[in-house]
Formats: sequence, C-alpha cells, structure tokens
Amino acid sequence: MSDTQAKARGKEAVPSAPEMKSAADDFICEFNGFQSDIAKRLKQQEERLTMLDRKTQTHNRPHLARAAELEAPHQKAFNAYLRSGDDDGLRGLELEGKAMSSAVAADGGYLVDPETSESIRSVLESTSSIRAIANVVRVEATSFDVLVDHSDVGAGWATETDPSSETGTPQIDRITIPLHELSALPKASQRLLDDSAFDIEGWLAARIANKFARSEAAAFINGNGVDKPTGMLTHPTVDNDTWTWGNLGYVATGVAGDFDGGEAVIDLVYALGAQYRANASFVMNSKTAGALRKLKDADGRFLWSDGLAAGEPARLLGYPVLIAEDMPDVAVDAMAVAFGDFNAGYTVAERPDLRVLRDPFSAKPHVLFYATKRVGGDVSDFAAIKLLKFGTS
Repeated sequence: MSDTQAKARGKEAVPSAPEMKSAADDFICEFNGFQSDIAKRLKQQEERLTMLDRKTQTHNRPHLARAAELEAPHQKAFNAYLRSGDDDGLRGLELEGKAMSSAVAADGGYLVDPETSESIRSVLESTSSIRAIANVVRVEATSFDVLVDHSDVGAGWATETDPSSETGTPQIDRITIPLHELSALPKASQRLLDDSAFDIEGWLAARIANKFARSEAAAFINGNGVDKPTGMLTHPTVDNDTWTWGNLGYVATGVAGDFDGGEAVIDLVYALGAQYRANASFVMNSKTAGALRKLKDADGRFLWSDGLAAGEPARLLGYPVLIAEDMPDVAVDAMAVAFGDFNAGYTVAERPDLRVLRDPFSAKPHVLFYATKRVGGDVSDFAAIKLLKFGTS
C-alpha cells in the first residue's frame, strides 16, 4: 500500500464534526428515553398497590405523618427547610404579621413559623424565671428605654395675699435596656431528619426552649450585663434605712447565714412601699423555701400557709412565692430572698422573632441548627424590690 493510500484511509477513519454531533445527539436522546422508561415503570409499580395496601400503610403511619398531610403551608415550608434545606417554599410564602414573616436575611437566616415560635415562648413563660412575674415588652429596636419618675412635685399652702413661691420639679430617669443575642446550636443527623416519623419541630422547640430558659433565668438574676441581661442581684445593695435610687435595699436577718425567727421576713415585707405590696411576690430557690417552710411566728403558727381553695398555691405571709433555682443558697451575707413588685421592678425586653439558620456542612454527617433570639433585662424601678440578707448588718 502506498503512502498516499494510507493517508487517505487514515482520514476516512476519523469522523467529522457533524458526525460526532449527530452521534452525541443520538446518545442523549436514547438516555432520555431510558430515564423516561424508568420513571414510567416506577409509576406503574406504585399504581399496582391495592386500595387495601394504601389503607394499611396510612393506618400504620405515625400520628405526625398524618398530621403533616394536613399541616399549614408555612409549616410544610419550614419543615422542608429543616429537613433538607429546601427554601423554595419559604421564599414564596408570606406569613401573617410583620414579626412572623418569612423574610430572608442577608446571612440566610429564616424566621421560625408562628406555631413553632409560640410553642417555644410558652415553655419560656412556664419555667421558674423572673420572666413569669416581670414586665415583658416586645420591641423592634436594639434597646428599650424605661422612663421612671421617682421624685415628687413640690407643693405648699398659699395665702390669699402672699405670692406663691416656686416648688420642686419632678425628675425623670432614663434606664436603657440593650438587647443581647441569645443563641442555641442543637444538631441532628441527616438520617434522623430524613425519617418521616421524627417530630423535627417538637424536637427543635424543646431543645431551644430548654437552652434559652436556663440561660435567661440565670442572667435575669446574676447576669453581669456584658453580652447578656443585667441581673437583679448584680446591682449595688445598701441597708434599707439608707436606701437611695440606683441601689437595692436589704433587710438583715441579724444572724450570719441563718434566720433569727420569722421577724426578719416580716420586716422585709414592710420595708417595701405600700404601693408595691399589693402586687408583690417572694423569689427564692428550693433550699431556701424549704428552710422558710419551717419558720413559725411567736404564737407557733407557720409563716408559710397552705392555700385555702383547691388548687391555690401555698403563700408566705399571704404573698405568692416564685421558686427560681438561680437565687443563692442561704449563706453568710447571701441575698437569698427577694420580695417586691417585679412587674414594676424588673423589665424584660425582647424581639418577637426567633431565627433559625440550617448548617449541613460544619459538622457532617450532622446538621446544625443555629437559633438566635434578642433579649435584654434590667431593674427598672429600684424602689420596687427589696432583699433579705442573711447577715448581722
């Protein structure tokens, strides 16, 4: 074979560009047909299920799966986002109310749907925290200002002929309560999230509520105000006889680390102004409550009396008691008991939205859920709260 013939035969062996394109188009067409055939076969197989099989499967589904078929569109969209990160439903969904809208933040955060957010809030309010008796306000700003008028207008008796003299002018103090970010980072495996029987919303609400409740309760009592609320007990304290605004007044028991009968508790009640006593409550932990339950007055009657009506809680000197485990134990010079009108004396400010960011990458094979809430707290009326100091002075 000559060189010219070999070169001609080699050129014929290499397909031209149009031939290659045609071959590729044929392959794609056949592959699409193959996919279509598989989908058709799967659909036919699913349709072969008898009505009895369908009823049996429906009957055996967990309650959550049946409820999911009837859940609201916003709940379906939020559930899909938690399980798989699918945000298509959230993008096109408008929820009622500005605070509970499905707005997407620049960092990819999504607001929890109203039903889930409400379940978390109910758990927070039912825990043993000052939140249960404090003034709780919901704001859209980064801080909340409380204006307090704690002075009085001057007055005097005037005569018919003498000119009236100038009297004192009331003063208004401004207390600023900044909002801080409270966060939780629960996680679950993707396999667990894929399980349709797993109550993803219930799990997430319980984990976040538990974390937030414990963190809030501790901060409202002992928080230092740095990236957290300012706790009630972190403010300066002075003997109630020398009390001034900006401090919390205390009554001493007269015995270091113990009670001297029940007289100190009675003194604590009447150290509080009469305008606050009508709505006042005691706050203490379980150990202190156990010690107070044993106290008696001079006639041998217990200071802590059981409720007269069915279901009514026991009261200390006629006032309700909030058990807050973050209060200190009875010890030398410990401020273990607080008494006051906390609705006037302590303010909790919070934003109404709870945001959840889904992170499937940082802890594979687990999925992290970064939940954040903005909340702050501080004493708003220093005259409305008094403390019992377990010391001699």
